[in-house]
Amino acid sequence: MSDVVDRFIKYCEVASQSNPLTADTVPSTPSQFEAARVVADDLKELGAQDVVVDEHAYLTAYWPASEGAEDLPALGLCCHLDTAWQSYGNPVHPQIKHYEGGKLVIGTDRDGKEVYVSPQTNTHLANMIGWDLITTDGTSLLGGDDKAGIAMIVSLLARLKDNPSLPHPRISIAFVPDEEIGHGAALLDIKKFGASFGYTIDGGPLGEFCYETFNAAEVNVRAKGLSVHTGTAKGVMINAAETIMKFHQMIPAQERPEYTQDYDGFYYLERMSGDCEQAAADYIIRDHDQALVEKRKQTMRDAAAFINTQFEQEVLTVEVHDQYHNLADIVTKPEYKHLIDNARRAYASINTEMTCIPMRGGTDGSQLSFRGFACANLSACYYNAHGVREFVPVPELEAMVDMLQELVALYAKPQVA
Repeated sequence: MSDVVDRFIKYCEVASQSNPLTADTVPSTPSQFEAARVVADDLKELGAQDVVVDEHAYLTAYWPASEGAEDLPALGLCCHLDTAWQSYGNPVHPQIKHYEGGKLVIGTDRDGKEVYVSPQTNTHLANMIGWDLITTDGTSLLGGDDKAGIAMIVSLLARLKDNPSLPHPRISIAFVPDEEIGHGAALLDIKKFGASFGYTIDGGPLGEFCYETFNAAEVNVRAKGLSVHTGTAKGVMINAAETIMKFHQMIPAQERPEYTQDYDGFYYLERMSGDCEQAAADYIIRDHDQALVEKRKQTMRDAAAFINTQFEQEVLTVEVHDQYHNLADIVTKPEYKHLIDNARRAYASINTEMTCIPMRGGTDGSQLSFRGFACANLSACYYNAHGVREFVPVPELEAMVDMLQELVALYAKPQVA
């Protein structure tokens, strides 16, 4: 196996899911410290400089510039350490499966049901016959989102160590916690990081490039009810759980994730719980147009106000928190055009056509770009993220290390705006 495959499997085996229910602490889970320490040890072994894991599990380091590129701006590379919380993620048992076409059974889930991928579920597989795929064993997610990206960066640094003549500027590296729960790079010290532009490696199939993301907000709806004996409840009881249900019915059903695509925004009910006296529902709202996000916020506030009017008291409360914004507002500025142009050239160097997609989500770059670090997103080559059918093709994983080598070489010379 190549070193990037070895590294990827090693990192996947270190469980590091984030947890939205403990998001008040950063990181939200202790396991992310372990993931940071494992990667930090590899960076130190390679000779990366100023390798630090801070009190919030932010792992930062840098790689010195090659000869002649010392005075050029540093290029930043960023990935996230955590894996998704929506599926099983501990323990993780990566495996390599050779794909020969048709249906590929990767194992069984925790209920003993067969887990497989096929061209019917993943059309890309038609082009992967004869390839090795890194998969789960069916009992957990894999963690390609975003440990594939981490493995690519560390393997890139290994190449730069083995071949000092390869051109590159100073490379600033950040591996951050809790991206999957909307925190991500929020506490990254950008000034200390030392780069003013760069890339996240946190996208899908090889060739994918993203400079457009959703704008994002979280909405927390809470209901306070009044419990009395059901035999004497008429005209008195207020059922908090039913009130949440009424609220949900007022949110446009056709604007849920399962009915939307491309530039469509949505409302998504992440979780709900409750009883007669207390109930809660947490939503996320997404749209590429910030004005439409604001409209969605108001729709939810109006729904709560209508229900409260019916009860003639405040039964429902709605709290809205912005999470990140569309990075296109930053990356498409003329002074950052090189982020798009150089990515296209680097993909072309590995005979891959760059495909720009409007990401139906966000990356650490969404947040970083609005904090002064312009940041587009590159392929991490994972498929079926956030579930037990996740896989990463070995040829794509390896090709992205070649792409990154070419990309950093393009930044070993001055950029023309």
